[in-house]
Amino acid sequence: MFEQTASLELVEAGDGYVLYDEARDRVHFLNSTAAIIYELCEGGRGLVDIARELSDGFALDAPPVDEVERCLEGLAAENLIRRL
Repeated sequence: MFEQTASLELVEAGDGYVLYDEARDRVHFLNSTAAIIYELCEGGRGLVDIARELSDGFALDAPPVDEVERCLEGLAAENLIRRL
């Protein structure tokens, strides 16, 4: 399961989203899918749950587990989310 590490404001900007981490004075640019994955971490969901949500939301044939896992790893590397 994952959760957001900080209360960051997600702002729509062009073809993606911007997160500003005031504590670290860092700006993060997320594409729309990464922003959705970040938002889905708010409820303490796991990898499979997040992939299923994306699959349902985008009417995919199968949950994109590998792609979601890579995105979660990137968000975690930037300290935007953490594994519970």
